[in-house]
Amino acid sequence: MHEMGLMEDAIQIVSEDAEKHGFRNIDSVTLIVGDLSNVLPDALQFAFEAIKRSGESPLLSAQTRLDLIRERGRAKCTVCEIEYEPTKYLAICPECGMPFGVLLSGETFKIESYEGS
Repeated sequence: MHEMGLMEDAIQIVSEDAEKHGFRNIDSVTLIVGDLSNVLPDALQFAFEAIKRSGESPLLSAQTRLDLIRERGRAKCTVCEIEYEPTKYLAICPECGMPFGVLLSGETFKIESYEGS
């Protein structure tokens, strides 16, 4: 489950930044997760809960929450130029049937923000 490694890295980045700014605790972490990012939101939530329980980050408490923002996948066909929502990374255009879509969004996995005091 690569979500554990991703979450460990995200928590480390947030914790280091929070400590640099004098935070003593983190109340919430918000991540953007694209539908085509190969990251499973449920597995990410599970990893977050496991890290909180482990005590690896002293800035996280039982009350720290993870907020996930879903980024829908969008693609544009380079042949007929329509935009559509692909169901897979290699998307077939629903209009002309060509596999020449360019992804516009949906691959994102990033830390959007965190809150604490």
